[in-house]
Amino acid sequence: MEHKITTQKVKFKVFRFNADQDYLPYYEDYEMEVTSEEVVLDILNRIKWDHDGSFSYRRSCRHGICGACAIKVNGRSTLACKERMNDMIELFGNEISLEPLSKKRSVKDLIIDKADFWEKHDAIYPYLISDVDEHPEHEHIVTPEEAEALLEADICIQCGACHYACPVVEINEDYFGPAAFAKAYRFEADVRDDAHKERLDELNTLGQGVWDCVKCYECQEACPKDVNPIEKITKLHQMLFTEGVAGSNVATRHAVGFKHSIARHGVLDEGGLVLYSEGPSIVKHIPVAFKMFTKGKIVMPWNMPKSDNLDEIKKLVKSSSTVKF
Repeated sequence: MEHKITTQKVKFKVFRFNADQDYLPYYEDYEMEVTSEEVVLDILNRIKWDHDGSFSYRRSCRHGICGACAIKVNGRSTLACKERMNDMIELFGNEISLEPLSKKRSVKDLIIDKADFWEKHDAIYPYLISDVDEHPEHEHIVTPEEAEALLEADICIQCGACHYACPVVEINEDYFGPAAFAKAYRFEADVRDDAHKERLDELNTLGQGVWDCVKCYECQEACPKDVNPIEKITKLHQMLFTEGVAGSNVATRHAVGFKHSIARHGVLDEGGLVLYSEGPSIVKHIPVAFKMFTKGKIVMPWNMPKSDNLDEIKKLVKSSSTVKF
C-alpha cells in the first residue's frame, strides 16, 4: 500500500541570540509547509539551509543516541531528531516555538554552554571504581539479576534535557541535578564498584545532593530515553539510609516524619511534619502556618483525621519499609 505524504502550514517562532553581538535575545518567525515525514531536526535544517545560514544548533547522529540535538519545543524538552512534527502539531497546534534547553545559557541560538552540566556530572565519580587485578585469572561476571538492578540507568545519553528542565537547577547553581543522580545510581547499583560510601557522601550533602530534589517529576517528563531519574533519586535516598550515610538533618527528618505520619494517621499531617523536621526553628514558619490553618490546609493535632483503612495502611507501610531509619 502506497504511503501518502501530507503537508500542513506551520508558523515557527525561533529563539535567536548571538552572545558576541546581541545584548538581548529575540525571536524570528518562519512559516513553512511541513510534511508528514519530517521530524523537528528537519525543520532546523531547513531554516538554516533555506532561510538563514547563520542559524545555529547542535546535531550529530540523527538516531536518538548522542543527545546533541536536545532543545525545547513549546517549552517541552525533546530530541529534535526523535520528535515527529505531526506529533508536535497534534499536541501544540500550528504555532511552534523552538528554543534552547536553557535560555540563559545560550551562546548562539539553540546552542548552550553545558559547562555546569558536565562539572556536576564529573563531581559524582561517574565511572567504575574498583581495585582490579592487572592480570586477572577470570572475568568479573555480572549476573542478569545484578544487571537488572541498574534499572536502565546506563542508557542515559547525557543530553541534558532533564537537567535543564529541573526547577532546582534553575535556582540553585550548586545542585547536582537529575542527570548526575541517575549516573551516580548507575554505579552505586553496580556490584563491581567499590566506592559506594565515597559517592554517597557527595550525594548526601545538603544544598547540592539528592535531599534537595523537590519531587516535581519534571526530569521524568523530559527524559527522551525513559531513564526516569526521579526513580533513581528515590533509590539513592534509600541507599543513604541503608549504608548509614544519612545523618539527622531537616531533610532526613522530613523523610522519617513523612513515614511516621502516614503510619499513624493514614494521611499526611503537614503541620506535624514540619514540626518533626525542623524542631524549634519552626517558629519562622508561623505566618505561613497561620495562613494554611485559615485555609484548612493544616489542623490542630487533636482534630487530625485518620483514614478509614488505617490498619491496611499500617500493614503496607510495614511491608514496604526495607530500611531502618
